[in-house]
Amino acid sequence: MFRAQLRRRPFVYTQNLTRLFRLSSTSALGSDTPLIRLQNATIYKDSIDRNNASPLFSDLNFSLPPAGEHWAILSATSSTRTDLLKVLSGRYLCTPPQARSYPHLLRNNTPHHRAIGYIGFDAERSGLGGTAVKGEYLSQRYEAHREVTDWSLLDYLEGNTELNALEKPADYLDTHLLTNVIANLNLDPLLHLPVSNLSNGQTRRARIAKALLAKPELLLLDGPFMGLDPMTTLHISSFLQQMAEQSNPNIVLSLRVGDDVPAWITHLLVIDPDTNTKIRYQGTKGSVWEGLHNVRGGDEGFNPSLRKSITGISARPSRAKTGRHLSRDGLPHDHLPIPLGEPLVEMQGVKVSYGVDNQSSKRTVLGNWSESVDGTEKEGLWWNVRRGERWGVFGPNGSGKTTLLSLITSDHPQTYGLPIKLFGRSRIPSSGQLGISIFELQSRIGHSSPEVHTYFPKHLSVRRVLESAWADTPLSKPQLTRQKDIRVDTFLRWFAPELSPTKTSELQIIASKLRRTGPVHPDIKRRLERLRTANDDLDWADTITFRDVPFSSQRLLLFLRALISEPDLIILDEALSGMDKAVREKCLLFLAHGEKLEYKHNQKIVNSVPMTNNMVNFGGIQDTQALLTISHSTEDIPGCIRQWICLPEPSEAKPARVGELPGPLELHRDGWEEIWNLPNNKPQKISRLRSDRYAKLDQKAREEEDIENGSEKEGQEEDATDKASSSLPSS
Repeated sequence: MFRAQLRRRPFVYTQNLTRLFRLSSTSALGSDTPLIRLQNATIYKDSIDRNNASPLFSDLNFSLPPAGEHWAILSATSSTRTDLLKVLSGRYLCTPPQARSYPHLLRNNTPHHRAIGYIGFDAERSGLGGTAVKGEYLSQRYEAHREVTDWSLLDYLEGNTELNALEKPADYLDTHLLTNVIANLNLDPLLHLPVSNLSNGQTRRARIAKALLAKPELLLLDGPFMGLDPMTTLHISSFLQQMAEQSNPNIVLSLRVGDDVPAWITHLLVIDPDTNTKIRYQGTKGSVWEGLHNVRGGDEGFNPSLRKSITGISARPSRAKTGRHLSRDGLPHDHLPIPLGEPLVEMQGVKVSYGVDNQSSKRTVLGNWSESVDGTEKEGLWWNVRRGERWGVFGPNGSGKTTLLSLITSDHPQTYGLPIKLFGRSRIPSSGQLGISIFELQSRIGHSSPEVHTYFPKHLSVRRVLESAWADTPLSKPQLTRQKDIRVDTFLRWFAPELSPTKTSELQIIASKLRRTGPVHPDIKRRLERLRTANDDLDWADTITFRDVPFSSQRLLLFLRALISEPDLIILDEALSGMDKAVREKCLLFLAHGEKLEYKHNQKIVNSVPMTNNMVNFGGIQDTQALLTISHSTEDIPGCIRQWICLPEPSEAKPARVGELPGPLELHRDGWEEIWNLPNNKPQKISRLRSDRYAKLDQKAREEEDIENGSEKEGQEEDATDKASSSLPSS
């Protein structure tokens, strides 16, 4: 009955809704009793023995009322944000025990684990809400055959994801709430698709819908906008705003420092980047802004990034702090020419459809258009990737970006029957030519994506993760040589501060000594040469597993795995999403220059110790390699990206748009607007007097104040930084 009603119900846009739904009584919302209260709380992960464990957080003080305040948590590291949200949900050990309480829930006799919902959007959650609804292997989502356990999205939302499930009471599901949630998260077209077929953005909307159906009083969203295209981000943010304003449920977000804080967020909690255990700022956006306004510089860009989050100017390109006309990954304002080689990927009229045997159920997810090819209109996608090209692949969530890449990696079964050539050959043999095998493809393609993260074996050691780049599968025995072992050691040492328990290796110790003694020291060369034969400083890499390291470090390992074998084609599909800001910027610099350049503590780019001693093992992406990058955030897009393709919505039947960038996207804002067909609004500075007044305004006035662009003070600080910076060292 409900499914029939769903089919007849028209889509309702969020902005037209005057009332969504009620999840709690109005009397409860009127209470002044805090929903959550932390008073001088110290949090431990799994032990309160102060002699054997370090606290996750110390001296936490926080109070969340049941209505009226909308909070966002920001920190320099993703694991810190996740841990704090889990603390709010009741996880981890608190001392003293009474320091964490839920007075509002206690008054209403509601268990906090039922009233508080938490959604984390990382690969450890295995698809949708921890249920076994994700495929067992990467290519399963593209197969035509459906297993009995390939639950549809509607099955998932209704809770019908068990075989021989117990009979449920007739009123277990609030059909009115379900209808509203489906409509406002635009899930209607996806209801009868298997959940394993959903894209990352669609999966995110489905998980938010599932959480809302549990009717929590508080919903904790860990990075809800990560990996979403700009339009989907605006739509979901608008929907969350309406729920938050009605406190049905209350919402607390976590965001990366540098991400735009939604305008409807009223309060911020900022974790101290120096300790990651204490709160640095807490209160209204205005009070946090005032605290930042009274602090000059510091924290290697943390405070400037926090200012950008509050004022919403993080998308504005700025001159890199390493010097004039340089991107943050040390690339010049204008691209230098790269000689192009032979085609590595050739698509000549590619069209991916499902249900082709039944026209009524036929669904085309890629290539549902015709385009002009040599003056003739031809159907499908016509696109080549040549050796030396650096492509950015863009488009709305669900436009077919991941499907496009799955054809290249041959995870999609239709690769065999479509007009596609990979490295000059088709997957199936042709007259006089053998087909290219999956093992040859994997050896010539380096691939990192959220899907790879989801299915990657978690028990492998950190070293084995990198070595698997030379194996047929992650669990196969890698084909190693002495040179490959040295390359693995090189990568591990370079990123030891992000991966090892001690946050250092012999390379960092040598670099630290050079900073104290100067560039010339008698035993430096000898110690560097020893690194080629000894790796006793890397024993940790054989004992720590992929599962043991934080989410940001897991993303880092898969990124390095895609680079380490120097494949012909590198595919980075949201590979940097979920990384901490400092790790992401180090990865971008490593992609461009390898070991040649590094950041100093003041974010200045300098020649590295291996570079000054002529002992570079990895020099970054080469002119003979091609690169494909997918991202919805300008912060995650490498500066070397030159060509771009933007896929349309499948229902638009418009051809994909292509173009070229004159230089790093960070330094050419018009390029981002051209890619997404956004209006070209040049940023305007607001006066220093206006930024001072912003800190003193009350909440209502602040919401009306236009703080979309940066303050004059910030612009002056950037100019001063540029003048003080030196030019990029030669590489």
